[in-house]
Amino acid sequence: VLRETYPNDDLIPEMSKDVSRLEGIADRFSKIGSIPEPRVEKINAVLMRVVEYIRNRVSSKVVITTHFPENDVEVLMVAPLFEWVDENLCKNAVDAMSGSGNIDIYIYDEMMYVALEFVDTGRGMSKRDFKTVFKPGFTTKSRGWGLGLSLAKRIVEKYHNGRIFVKRSELGVGTTFRVEMPKGV
Repeated sequence: VLRETYPNDDLIPEMSKDVSRLEGIADRFSKIGSIPEPRVEKINAVLMRVVEYIRNRVSSKVVITTHFPENDVEVLMVAPLFEWVDENLCKNAVDAMSGSGNIDIYIYDEMMYVALEFVDTGRGMSKRDFKTVFKPGFTTKSRGWGLGLSLAKRIVEKYHNGRIFVKRSELGVGTTFRVEMPKGV
């Protein structure tokens, strides 16, 4: 109706993107708890969809830089669920930086697996929290349930036979999360 009533309104395309995004979220929830069928996907493209989504919704003081191999890397995955993991890691990084800083995202095409690293310039965490951050209920935020990273861990481990962990973190410097997934192709 809006598209027909206001055909030249600049907000209509953005609203359409948001509706598509909500459809994707509904699709993710329908896959959790079921056994979704993984497909071969180009991980570069999957990550770029997430990066573009996040870039359009954060302050210009957050700089997201991607470091991807020249060639597309194919991975057996459930893309809607894996996008949620990437999105959660990016949103957590933005929160840890209080809306200002850098996020660098790397894809490493190893022999047997693909590794992703999300490096932020946020507040960092102590070493004792490296494993605790993945437990349900753990949060450093004043709002939230502390379920994001525990769900991300479940998606990476149970649906993608991979692993996710804090590679390094230093208080006042930032954090690096690493995700490793078997290539499977």
